Amino acid sequence: MSEGQKPQRPLRSNFPRGSYLGAVRAAQWRNLGISEEDLTKPKIAIVNSSSELATCFSHLDGIAAQLKDAIRAAGALPFEIRTAAPSDFITGAGARGAYMLAARDLITNDIEVAVEGAQLDGMVCLVSCDKTIPGQLMAAARLNVPTIVVACGYQPSGEYKGEHVDIEDVFVGAMHTLTGKLPVEDLIGMSQNAIRGPGVCSGLGTANSMHIVCEALGMALPGSTPVAANSEKMFSHVREAGARIVQMVLDDQRPRDILTPGAFANAVKAVLAVGGSINSVKHLQAVATEGQIDVDIYKLFEDCADQTPVITGVRPVGSHTIEQLEAAGGARGVMKRLESLLDTSAMTVTGKTVAENLADVTIADADVIRPVDNPFANSAAIILVRGNLAPQTGIVKFGISPTKARVFKGEAICFWTSDEAIAAIKDGRVKPGKVVVMRGAGACGGPAMGGGASRVVFAIDGAGLGEEVAMLTDGHLSGLVCKGLVVAEVSPEAASGGPLALVEDGDLIDIDLDRRVCDLLVDEAVLEQRRAVWKKPAPVNDTGWLKIYRATVSETPQGVVLNASRTQSGR
Repeated sequence: MSEGQKPQRPLRSNFPRGSYLGAVRAAQWRNLGISEEDLTKPKIAIVNSSSELATCFSHLDGIAAQLKDAIRAAGALPFEIRTAAPSDFITGAGARGAYMLAARDLITNDIEVAVEGAQLDGMVCLVSCDKTIPGQLMAAARLNVPTIVVACGYQPSGEYKGEHVDIEDVFVGAMHTLTGKLPVEDLIGMSQNAIRGPGVCSGLGTANSMHIVCEALGMALPGSTPVAANSEKMFSHVREAGARIVQMVLDDQRPRDILTPGAFANAVKAVLAVGGSINSVKHLQAVATEGQIDVDIYKLFEDCADQTPVITGVRPVGSHTIEQLEAAGGARGVMKRLESLLDTSAMTVTGKTVAENLADVTIADADVIRPVDNPFANSAAIILVRGNLAPQTGIVKFGISPTKARVFKGEAICFWTSDEAIAAIKDGRVKPGKVVVMRGAGACGGPAMGGGASRVVFAIDGAGLGEEVAMLTDGHLSGLVCKGLVVAEVSPEAASGGPLALVEDGDLIDIDLDRRVCDLLVDEAVLEQRRAVWKKPAPVNDTGWLKIYRATVSETPQGVVLNASRTQSGR
């Protein structure tokens, strides 16, 4: 907004001069150095999940400072607000990891309190590590005030003994050390060299997958994901976002104008095309649920799987790096390749359609972002399964390896905690041909899907059993997991009395990815007998915020969002 230009529409943040709210706000803000003239300008929230606890968030204050300058230069008034800042590798230490996913919805509510309470006019969301991205998108969908998302970039990784090393290698290596496959000294050496700067995990885990989702949804500027943290390219997009949000407020362009069913389909196809994190499924559903948008993300993943080839192979799915994906064209390059499959009429934060944003895009490296007729794989890297063990859903991050087994039938060996499962792996009780069932790690049982299912996957790999056993869990997996045949987020979960709770050691389980089924081969009469004597397990970590979360969280098909009506469900 140029000097002297008046807002094109009434702003909800402005109250009549001399009114109670107008006067007390003016008193507060004048003491902060805000002039009376500035009080009439659009008021923009900068949502900043800054924290000194984790490198993922350590650079956000510097980004917020430049964003404030850009917003002021565009004629608006920035207000920085803070939210929780969960990092899996830091926040995951307490309550068996339950605080990680639970923080996602806490972030959404943090934003509502600050932005809706103050009646601010728009938001720029600085997204970084995994849960900040869906948490901020969920708030945008819920509040429906003009919003633009800025991805704050991935961290530079390092080398150890002449080989590439990143945080994924450290995560896997820790479980390999636990099972005796990797010396402790090498694990320590890897951890000392894996991260060379701020930003999110450098592989195509949940963070980078969800950054790409933001762009594919139309909520981030085209060409802004993935991006190296603190690069000039990132800061260029920061400044552009600061200017653009002001015009979005003046034009009253809102998230629900952008978050259409077509936009969600575009995001689903982008995730499938890059073989992204399975956590994108529930996060996208959560955004749709918060925005009251009638979209079944799980069905979209099922329906789009066969028509969307995998056209990139970034770690952990393939051998390329996130830097190579960015250089080749990033999310915009992927969408250009998928153009014929997308809803190109979908609107974006630029005020232009997907088609307009893709008009002049070229791909710099056809081996990194391949054409749809020459993909890394025609079969889906993310597969949803159903069956009598997963009546609602189960999700498999299969990857693109043509040699991995797609069918597995074996006897169950059951555990209620990751510690029990890992102990059995170390003791040699988990033998080839078994199906490891790790339950009690769902939204309620964990709670918040805490429980360390990823640790069990990597322990299986470390024991040399990655291709010889399968695994089922109602917990979720790190976006960096792409090993073995693992059915995650089995729903309904065991703690709610889902079929997974009825499985006993020795039961035969059939997993068939070609038929997309996950079945327990036990007579229904036997299952009825087990159901009759089944007792709900005592809740764990049932105090404070996690108790509130458990009491109000919805099932996986709704995106594991909070729902106050659930307090009456007896959880």
